[in-house]
Amino acid sequence: MIELVDVRKEFDGRWVTKGVSLKIPDRQMTCIIGRSGEGKSVLLKQIVGLLRPTSGSIVIDGTDITRFAEHEITSVFQQIGYVFQFAALLDSLTVFENIGITMLESGSSSDEVLPIVKEKLSLVNLSHDILYKYPSELSGGMKKRVGLARTLVSKPSTILYDEPTTGLDPITSRVIHELMFDMQQRLSVTSIVVSHDVEIFKYADNVALLHDGQIRYFGSAKTIWESDNPYVYQFIRGLSEGPMQVDTAISSHRDE
Repeated sequence: MIELVDVRKEFDGRWVTKGVSLKIPDRQMTCIIGRSGEGKSVLLKQIVGLLRPTSGSIVIDGTDITRFAEHEITSVFQQIGYVFQFAALLDSLTVFENIGITMLESGSSSDEVLPIVKEKLSLVNLSHDILYKYPSELSGGMKKRVGLARTLVSKPSTILYDEPTTGLDPITSRVIHELMFDMQQRLSVTSIVVSHDVEIFKYADNVALLHDGQIRYFGSAKTIWESDNPYVYQFIRGLSEGPMQVDTAISSHRDE
């Protein structure tokens, strides 16, 4: 289990996370939603160890990683896979090199790495025909899947997705969501998805809403559309009113 306890992060006098506390269930898909600029990606980077919180604890399997020295953070990366928002593929490398980069850099031969790369490509439903293509030759959806294949090489127990459908059309977005769900089910991994795409509710187990630096809601994705939590109500319906005004509107509707 991953647990965040009063996690706070400050940048130049501005607090982005202001006391986030959240328990993320094991082997389930939890989606963290919120408006743009709320600090969702910052929170995700703190979980994986790319950013250190100003204060608070991030406990993974009983260990507070905020107490780790820099060289110990490497062990966190071995447990957690991170799928970047725009795939973060290296343009000068082929698909084979992008996916197998950590193994190749550690001294493994191309012959040793090739079957592993092929296996990961198959897992994300990509043909082996693209092995020696460059990122510029791939569609946006294919780049996302190659990024996921690269993450799977280390056999992570947890996969973090940062806005996985940004820039994709609705059909490709659905394909990516279905692939994420399939990975979570087949590999029994814990998935944490940062998104503002409400279609993710069809695939997630849990939803956490981040607003003004804190988690304002946590509950089942299956009942999210029936929630009368004012923050959730405002977000999923795209309302511009503040939560207090929305709360009043919900109460008025009930009285009617």
